[in-house]
Amino acid sequence: MRLRGTACAAAGLLLAVAVGCTGGAEDGAPGTSPAPTRSTGESPRATPAPSPADPVSLAALMRREHTGSGLRLGAVLDRTSAYTRYAVTYEANGLTISGIMNIPEGEGPFPALVLAHGYIDPDVYVSGQGMPREQDRLARGGYVVLHTDYRNHARSDEDPDNDVNLRLGYTEDVIGAALALRDSGRPEIDGDRIGLFGRSMGGGVVYNTLVVAPGLFDAAVAYAPVSARPEENIDHFQRSDGDPVVSEIEEKHGTPEENPAFWRGVTPLSHVDRAREPLLIQHGTADDTCPLAWSREAAAAFEEAGKDVELRTVPGEGHTFGPKWAASMDVTEAFFERHLR
Repeated sequence: MRLRGTACAAAGLLLAVAVGCTGGAEDGAPGTSPAPTRSTGESPRATPAPSPADPVSLAALMRREHTGSGLRLGAVLDRTSAYTRYAVTYEANGLTISGIMNIPEGEGPFPALVLAHGYIDPDVYVSGQGMPREQDRLARGGYVVLHTDYRNHARSDEDPDNDVNLRLGYTEDVIGAALALRDSGRPEIDGDRIGLFGRSMGGGVVYNTLVVAPGLFDAAVAYAPVSARPEENIDHFQRSDGDPVVSEIEEKHGTPEENPAFWRGVTPLSHVDRAREPLLIQHGTADDTCPLAWSREAAAAFEEAGKDVELRTVPGEGHTFGPKWAASMDVTEAFFERHLR
């Protein structure tokens, strides 16, 4: 299934159920027309409406009709023998999101990859920061590369509630990026072949996107991803650092002990049955930023749900990948080659 233009970026929007969108109810079973019913004088019972989802939840994102359009190429930032690098903007659910795009030289259309970067303080972030090695290598490999800046970053629009709402807006920005690529009409871009690649925090965005918008991408890769449980990320990164946003989060949503239903609703592990895309996870055994155990748990959940997932551990590598980065990218490119070429 491919979603274009305005889309509910998932196959079951009205059947809605982590941070994400779904699509329509099944038709009645085919066959003979139902027999006419007799009037009993009683009013027919209305079908109960589904209970509303918490607006800060993956279920709410699943029910949302996501939009992505207006991909615009701005200034040329760099030209190499292999590709041209542009500043870009696109629209995602009513916000303007900035980023960079590398377009390979030669005759297209080329398959495209959306890159979701890890955490960088928005106050110091500059457009395209976070995955420069991947941007360069993948463009040289013949992919259009769209690196999204996310809301609140670089020239993107502001969303003042995003941090308190567990940064679920980043998932919307990634969904919007794919839809904008499909909607662009640019001859260089093959809108029927789009992959997703995220690292660290962006790996968590990958998990969310797969359950919110199943079928939107053709394949996904997560490098050294954060935990699929937001409360673990808060404890590990924010609470330990004295981040004042933690108290705001808990004041609004409660702690996991006070409001376990909320915290179940923001983990993609609650919805892995929805995922469709093949998923590759790569994680270094010496990662002291994001524990390998987090990826083991996520991979096991996808596998238990019968999904196409592979976890590759990289011996001795830390969070950023050093000596074995090139070899790990060989694996990544081979994975995208199988699913996007």
